[in-house]
Amino acid sequence: MLSNRISSFISRAAAISLLLASAVSASADSREQDKAETDTIPLFRNVAVSVDAIGLGQLAISDYGQYEAALRVNLRDKYFPVVEIGYGRADAFDVTTKVGYKTGAPYGKLGMDFNILKNKHDIYRLYAGFRYALTYYKFDVYGTDVTDPVWGDKVDYRAEDVKCNYHWLEGVFGVDAKIWGPFRLGWSFRYRFRVAHNDGTVGNTWYVPGYGKQGATRLGGTFNVILEL
Repeated sequence: MLSNRISSFISRAAAISLLLASAVSASADSREQDKAETDTIPLFRNVAVSVDAIGLGQLAISDYGQYEAALRVNLRDKYFPVVEIGYGRADAFDVTTKVGYKTGAPYGKLGMDFNILKNKHDIYRLYAGFRYALTYYKFDVYGTDVTDPVWGDKVDYRAEDVKCNYHWLEGVFGVDAKIWGPFRLGWSFRYRFRVAHNDGTVGNTWYVPGYGKQGATRLGGTFNVILEL
């Protein structure tokens, strides 16, 4: 009886050992397969160019806005270095205060997006990222029937080519999807944070190219039409 129990125990232990060995081997094979699949994905996948439709819409319906285009590099469908360049302009006149403002200048943004989806190779992408942005610009401001603070009479006011600069950071969250062939559509949500600035010599500027209206919300966004090459 004792010998039978010992034999049964040894048999069960051997069976459990074989099962554990098989599981460990399968796990190792799976890791090796995943690694092999990852290693077969080239570092450089493609580049994409895009334009922002929201800035164009602002120019069409308001007195300020921007033209903006971007170049994005795809590294392993996970890392996306981005360069965004644009030209922002404003030509506004407030009928209440009778003050006008005019500017137009280029701006640039440099940053990185990260595809945070589990399946990096899906036709959909979910991004989180950042941008460092800057612009150097000049503006004109003028007023009619402005009350002189000393004498109290009505005077005209004008300042031209006031030199300014603006530096800011943007936190980015966005998505895009393949529509047909190389064409994709996407949008991004931006949160802007001013880093450094010089408003010139006549007070705060009303509109900053690429950033938007000062004193307004720090939130913004883009709607991108994308061609992936």
